[in-house]
Amino acid sequence: MSDCIFCKIRDGQVPARAVHRDEQCMAIEDINPQAPTHLLVIPLEHIPTVNDLTVDHRALVGHLYLTAAKLARQRGIADNGYRLVMNTHRDAGQTVFHIHLHVLGGRPLEWPPG
Repeated sequence: MSDCIFCKIRDGQVPARAVHRDEQCMAIEDINPQAPTHLLVIPLEHIPTVNDLTVDHRALVGHLYLTAAKLARQRGIADNGYRLVMNTHRDAGQTVFHIHLHVLGGRPLEWPPG
């Protein structure tokens, strides 16, 4: 997608604070962090929303979650806890239509979020 910011970051056209990259995904620091640790785990494949996932994406989605857990351990937030969030469409707060998993931690997180 030529207008997708995450595809542009993936392709090196837009700078980002990358913290991880492998053959399936990348992770970057969120530019508007909502917690001391706020990372975005993004598949390299452009998938607009969770509704666009297919059975063929099972391994990829699992990989996103395993990568998030690895990053949480590396950031020292795994033992105290962290939140993983994937928003789907505008009413849920999705602003970039390329699926991504938010990793939030480093402080107690209220529920429901407010």
